[in-house]
Amino acid sequence: MAVVIGLTVVGCSTQNTATGVSNVGRGKFTGTWTLNNVSYDGLVESAVSNVFDQAKPSAFVGSTWKLTNSGNGMYTLSNGTSQSIYWSVNNSGSNGQMFQFKKIYEGDKAKNVQQGYQLMVNSNDGNNMILKSPVNIGSSTGYVVYSFSKQ
Repeated sequence: MAVVIGLTVVGCSTQNTATGVSNVGRGKFTGTWTLNNVSYDGLVESAVSNVFDQAKPSAFVGSTWKLTNSGNGMYTLSNGTSQSIYWSVNNSGSNGQMFQFKKIYEGDKAKNVQQGYQLMVNSNDGNNMILKSPVNIGSSTGYVVYSFSKQ
């Protein structure tokens, strides 16, 4: 669920990611991905000030996401900032397949981290992937769209 603060919107869902986890279809997600483009569907770029409680969406363009089959992973922004994550695929959501991840800090155990992020899987053919993060604006929903390619 996105949070609206005045006219500023945080474009990612914070959810308890402990339910509905599945390893079905995980193979298409594993590997090293580059985030090539961030676009906006149904909202303007300036409406989203921060994603993943970290930076503007544009700061993620050029980032590298390493996703292992064990669920461990990491993303690295182009400025060198890295973040360890634990990721999974949720196939039981009402919005279809969801890619979800939790930030993992030193000393954390993934099972003890309750907050994370969910993105709708628009497409993933194993080489190209498009994830969408819903953003509520008033009574409508727009999306931040993340386009990845596998390295």
